[in-house]
Parts: sequence; C-alpha cells; structure tokens
Amino acid sequence: MAMFFPGESHTFSEYLLVPGYSSHENIPANVTLKTPLTRFKRGEEPAISLNIPMVSSIMQSVSGERMGIALATEGGMAFIYGSQTPDQEAAMVKAVKDYKAGFVVSDSTLTPDMTMAEVMALKDRTGHSTMPVTEDGTAHGKLLGIVTSRDYRPSRDDPQMKVATFMTPREKLIVGDKDITLKRANDVIWDNKLNALPVVDENDCLVGIVFRKDYDSHKSNPNEMLDANKRYMVGAGINTRDYAERVPKLIEAGADVLCIDSSEGFSEWQKLTIDWIREHYGNDVKVGAGNVVDADGFRYLADCGADFVKVGIGGGSICITRETKGIGRGQATALIDVCRARDEYFEETGVYVPVCSDGGIVYDYHMTLALAMGADFMMLGRYFARFDESPTARVNVNGQYMKEYWGEGSARARNWQRYDLGGASKLAFEEGVDSYVPYAGSLKEGVQSTLYKIKSTMCNCGAKSIKELQQKARLTLVSSTSIVEGGAHDVVVKDHNHQTVSYQ
Repeated sequence: MAMFFPGESHTFSEYLLVPGYSSHENIPANVTLKTPLTRFKRGEEPAISLNIPMVSSIMQSVSGERMGIALATEGGMAFIYGSQTPDQEAAMVKAVKDYKAGFVVSDSTLTPDMTMAEVMALKDRTGHSTMPVTEDGTAHGKLLGIVTSRDYRPSRDDPQMKVATFMTPREKLIVGDKDITLKRANDVIWDNKLNALPVVDENDCLVGIVFRKDYDSHKSNPNEMLDANKRYMVGAGINTRDYAERVPKLIEAGADVLCIDSSEGFSEWQKLTIDWIREHYGNDVKVGAGNVVDADGFRYLADCGADFVKVGIGGGSICITRETKGIGRGQATALIDVCRARDEYFEETGVYVPVCSDGGIVYDYHMTLALAMGADFMMLGRYFARFDESPTARVNVNGQYMKEYWGEGSARARNWQRYDLGGASKLAFEEGVDSYVPYAGSLKEGVQSTLYKIKSTMCNCGAKSIKELQQKARLTLVSSTSIVEGGAHDVVVKDHNHQTVSYQ
C-alpha cells in the first residue's frame, strides 16, 4: 500500500508569525541578514555567505548579466540561466565577473554621422544624456568624442545636424586608462569638475565610463557580494546532461557557485553530476542541488555532497508541474520538513547544509515566514522578473506596464534538460506557462523595501539575525476566515489616483 504523509500540506499564506518580546535593541538598523550559501563543518565558516537571503531563479526571463550585477550590488546572487549553450552562459558569467563596480558599459553609444534627432530619440529611450561617440557605434569602439545635454539645444538646432558637428571631440576629453582604479577615477572627476570620465584601453577604444553619481552609489552599497579579487560574485545553472562540457567553461569564466537546475532532484542523475564535479574539481567547486520536498530527498542530496539543497516542487507562479503530473507538496510543509532534517543531519554529522526555499512566495511577508521556518535563503523568480534588470521586455497591457515572464517548462523556453528523466532530448509536455507580471521599477528600490519589511518583522519577533529568528519564531496556522480578516475588509477603499504595484 502507498505511504501517506500525516496531516495536510500547507502553504505560506496559511501561517502567521506571533510577535515575541522585543527589547530596545530590536530595531531594523541592528538586524543582520547575512546567511550561509554553502555547506560547512561545525566550528568553521562557510566558504560563501550571502549578505542578504535572496538569489534569483535559474530562468531565461529572470537571470541575465544585468540581474547578476544588480543583485550582487545589493548583497545577493543571481544564478545565470542554463537553458542556452555552454558558451553563451559562460559569456554571461564572464560579463558579470569582468564588470568593474562603478565602471559603466555604455548602452547609448553614437556614431559621428548620426543626427541630433536620433540622439534625442535614444535619450528618450534610455534616459541617458551622456553618450560616447565611437567609430563603429559600439560600446567598445574607438573613442571619437562624447555628447552631453549641454552640447545641443533642441529648441534652436537643426534636428538633422550631425553628431560630428556638436560633440566634444576626443582631443578635448580627459580620459582614464583601462587600469585606473575607481578611487583614482573619482579623484580625476573631482579635480577636473567632470560629471563623467571615459576610460580607454591602449588602442583608445572605450572600456567604460565612470560617472560621479555612480561612485557615490558604489560607496553606498556596503552589502556588495565581492570575491577575493573585488569582483561581483555570480552563480550559474547546470543540468544533468551536458555537465562535462558546461561546467569547465563556467568555472573558467569565473562562476563562484553552480546549481543543478531540475524540477525534481531526488534522483541518481543528480548524484552522477555531483560525483563528476567532485572527481574533477574536488570540493573547490561549490554546487547546489534539488529540488526536493521531504526529509528523504534532502538526506540523499546532502550525502551526495550538495553544497546547498533547494526545496519546492510546483509552487512557482508559472509552474504547472502539480497540475500536469500530480507531484509536489505545499511549500510551507515541505520547507518545515526539510529544515528539520537539515538540523538533524547537522547534529548527526557536524555538517551544515543550507536550505534554499524555491517557490511559493506571493507576498513579502512570505519571505520572513520562509526564514522563520528554517530556510537559509530564498530563490525568487517572479519577484525579480518584475524589475528593470530582468532580461525581458517591458510592455503595455491594457494601459498598465508589465514585464514578460515565462517558465522554463513552457513551450517558449523549452528547457527539456530541467525536466529530463533520461528520455528523448525534447520537452514531452509543458510544465510551465508564458505570462506577464506587473512592472515594478528598479531592483534596488524594490529589494530595499522588501528587506526593510523583513527586518521590521524580525524585530517584532525579538530577533536580530536569521538564526535567532529561527530559534525564537512562533508560528500559528490560520483559518480561511482569518486570512480574509488580515486584509482590508468591510470598508470602501479610497482611490488615490495612483496604481499600487502588486505581484500576486
């Protein structure tokens, strides 16, 4: 007879935190969100820790190089999607690793024969008024000059006037060489009263631009995820098919940690993948595995040597695995079960294997619940897909700005490797949908708002760290009536003539 798990399977929305005693020290400014990313032994420090408990999903519609840079800036980590060729993925990883904080690669580059009308159109599209002029119009072409809003007057100048006639030419520019440090670049900017400093290589080709405002921004990001060489840290997704070809290229590109991207991870395929990595790289290469939803699955992957284990099957907003295959488990119940097994494993072996909660996050407070239930960090898809830094297009749908968002198991992504069971090299049926999510602006503002909510709730629970939250948290199941009571009810809400951004 089949085994039946006792009790029901619950989601995050069925739980609330009950406040605990908080002292005068429990204020958001005193809360740290630093958390382990990779396994470690009792008494030792993890090789990699996150400064905030957030990583981005291994998805085409979420994690590209812009997401890698933006999330590392805030203290988290992006996992570049693996549903592309190994060379393409490695190039994205390398782009993040090569990015020098404060050194901006231009996305508004001109050629000398472009017109002022084209300059204005590009400015409207990108919002950037400082535009380098290169020989071929590429971001790394030979530098010929620069255009700022002070170089032309739309109200008076001919729209067909060529850039070459009003740009500041190269010979009049102050530039930095490619080996200049950010501190030195800032000194040059201030000493010469500049707003921007182009940086060129030995062939006078543009490397990037340092802006006065970006230096200030860099100094205000104390949580940046940086490696030993002061480069941004980034993860990369792999599959259980082509790892022998993909992993070496990702490591050469500089990936700091890998993660096996699979809809169901309690399988020999994951063991074979981890075994190959350990055989060729030992423990130097860090690799997460998953996804699982119970203690047996966790123990299996922990024994295989996974550096972290992802929890969640079918809970993602674009995932229809439960609907099509009938497998999965409520995310809250799965997480509680796995985290209990994680703690038992630590007691028995002295090895702590961090747990990542993947899926089921609808509201910001669900993140605090996930942490309280034992998660060390969360992998988020829809949450990050809403921001400017995701790779998808921003579109207008019925008067509202939206971002495109699709699952790896959708017909659009066709990531058959993620759902592979050793069969034909194709997606036999869909396990994800193609959709939209409400546009939410910049990642920085959105993440900082979410983190403040998490810290505030932790203070209500008397906790100043994630580990302390897990020890002190008190949770209660709520009825369907209680859930209704928790929102605005029995009132007519005023229309303040602005849209409230939601990601339900």
